[in-house]
Amino acid sequence: MATVLILLGPPGAGKGTQAELLCRELSLPHVSTGDLFRENRAQGTELGKRAQEYMDAGRLVPDEVVIDMLFDRVERPDCAGGFLLDGFPRTIPQAEALTARLPADADVRALALEVPEPALIARLTGRMTCRACGNIHHLQFSPPREAGVCDACGGELYQREDDSEAVVANRLRVYREQTAPLVDYYSQLGVLGRIDGDRAPAEVGRTLLSAARGEAV
Repeated sequence: MATVLILLGPPGAGKGTQAELLCRELSLPHVSTGDLFRENRAQGTELGKRAQEYMDAGRLVPDEVVIDMLFDRVERPDCAGGFLLDGFPRTIPQAEALTARLPADADVRALALEVPEPALIARLTGRMTCRACGNIHHLQFSPPREAGVCDACGGELYQREDDSEAVVANRLRVYREQTAPLVDYYSQLGVLGRIDGDRAPAEVGRTLLSAARGEAV
């Protein structure tokens, strides 16, 4: 029976960091739809060409193409024991399509990282990226020794456009409207675990691991 972990949470909740931990500790492949798009486009697969046609026309790639890409990936041998999904599903129709395609005996566990919105805004708007090496500092949690200068290489630190307050506010609005309803969807299926994500990453990771293993948290 394959274990399917679905990591839910708003932007800034720490899903990327925690996904790496879970995959390492549980020996599960990390399946990201963003990576799948890039892989299929780079390799010129039929699915990649279909997706590119929609993107070239300025249209969203249909859910059925995304699902086909996803199952093309998870049907490979390394996913036989399970996998972790990052960035998918994002909407209720995607979740319903995923549920319909998964084997009936799949052990599905949706883990929702819950963080108050003011904390998310502080996390996202405080990030500073080095123009030279890409190293990331945070004005609150990991400030540089010298203002505006990267500790790693001495390069200039700047705030990316998608870390600005206006963009962050819009990302959170889209999450509330499109993705947050997935918490109720998986709760109704009886497979949801709620995790307090407003703690130190190591504490959050320990709780996530317990939940992923089906232990009480």
